[in-house]
Order: sequence, then structure tokens, then C-alpha cells
Amino acid sequence: MTSSSISDLPPASLIRQLAAMVYDSMLVFAVLFFFSAIAIMFNQGEAIESSPWFTLYLLLALFTFYAWFWHKSGQTLGMRVWKIRIVDESGGNPDWGVCYLRLVSALVSILCFGLGYWWRLFKPYTWHDRLSRTSIVNVSAANSSKQ
Repeated sequence: MTSSSISDLPPASLIRQLAAMVYDSMLVFAVLFFFSAIAIMFNQGEAIESSPWFTLYLLLALFTFYAWFWHKSGQTLGMRVWKIRIVDESGGNPDWGVCYLRLVSALVSILCFGLGYWWRLFKPYTWHDRLSRTSIVNVSAANSSKQ
């Protein structure tokens, strides 16, 4: 599939995006568990008290997880299952900086009681789509148009 054909795909529905997020949340818990186990190992097996540094460490691990998938293939596992994909303005996979910008702005969207996501009900984009100049497209539309 070429970049031009990808950028011509319709935006993914909010339902598909939320379903992919639910699916990915299982992976996210595993990633956070893994990175917490590493931190506990370096803390001589003792529990780690909540601290801004530990929170930042886990947030960085989470951001790197998403950015890696988006940068490499444009899809997390949940996005692949729900046949949606993130693309930049050129129709390709976003670069690392765009991925991190999208993640920070998605966090802001969530912290505003999810308004950045609910915006998708009225516009073909979320707040973080707009800020990072990316979009989530429905890849299954390409498969149905081939048939």
C-alpha cells in the first residue's frame, strides 16, 4: 500500500480507536509490570515508594513502547487487530518526535476528562491528532475497496 493510498483512507471511528486502546491496555499493564520488576530488582527486592522519579520512569517506558510501534509500523497490536493505523501528513509512519508529541498531547486530552478524545465525535480528528499533525485511518477500508 503506497503512502498516497494510505492518506486517502477514511478516518477511523472513535469506537475502533477506543477498542484498540482497550486491547492495548493489556499489553501496557504487562510493560508496566516488566519495568516495575526491573526497578524493584535494582532496589534490592524492596517495594518502591511512589515518587515522581518512578512515575516519570514508567511514563517514559510507556511512551517509548507506543512510539516504537508507531514509528516502526504505524500500529500497535490493538490497532492491528482493529485495522487502524496512525499516519503523518505524508501518509507514512510518524517520526520519533511526532510520536512523543502525540503522546504528550494525548495525555493532556485524557487529563481534560477525555475531552480531546470525545472531540472525535464532532470532528474527524482528536486534539492530539491535530497537535501532532497525524491521523488514525481505517485500514479495513482499503481491503474492502480492493474487493
